[in-house]
Amino acid sequence: MRRIDLNADLGEGYGPWRMGDDAAMLAIVTSANIACGGHAGDPEIMYETLSLARERGVVVGAHPSYPDRMGFGRRRLPCTTGEIERFVAAQVAALMGIAALAETHIAYVKPHGALANVATVERDVAAAILRAVRAVDPKLAILAISGTMLEQLAREQNIAVYSEIFADRGYTAEGNLVPRGQPGALIDDADEAAGRLVRFLETGLMPTVDGGEKRLEAHSICIHGDSFHAVAMARRVRTALMAAGVEIAPFIG
Repeated sequence: MRRIDLNADLGEGYGPWRMGDDAAMLAIVTSANIACGGHAGDPEIMYETLSLARERGVVVGAHPSYPDRMGFGRRRLPCTTGEIERFVAAQVAALMGIAALAETHIAYVKPHGALANVATVERDVAAAILRAVRAVDPKLAILAISGTMLEQLAREQNIAVYSEIFADRGYTAEGNLVPRGQPGALIDDADEAAGRLVRFLETGLMPTVDGGEKRLEAHSICIHGDSFHAVAMARRVRTALMAAGVEIAPFIG
């Protein structure tokens, strides 16, 4: 693969509290997943982030999550599939409304945190997310973690779906993300992350924490915007990929 998208989770503040350097990240990435009120984000931050993304020519997507600001969307809440369907629809629609004010449009949906992790393996949760997205706007694409139930189910339902891998997360032998808090979950070294990604794009094989490799597909690489090294990581990854002859471009128009 000689072309890849870089995406980051942005707009993850609330009120006067801000997380990460969105302006710097938007000068590096080609797609932005914008928090829409579940784990973070409010109308002002949504508008600011969407407006800056439009100015930078960055494609934008909605980043819905469990409604859990205290836990930053990284805890599974005891929600029914109906509740998941409704809060995903509400969050995506909210961002679409702000996007209209910012004179841009939402092209895709990428679930956040625990919601994304549960949808990797549980068909009913993945189905609830897809029902919500189709109800709000059937033209929206899905950005799903590579090799997961959400990706598989979207393909079965003929929904436009794109696959992502992570620059700064470790992988299990099964191809899932190593849970946060466990050894090997996070990759802090920018050179290590960049080298791993260059090799992946050459071979299609992702190193796993057990020393093996897992074949995955990828249209996009996620670099989390909430870590202290996010900007440096993003710059190093982009530079390394371009030096290897990889074109950096959005996965969707």
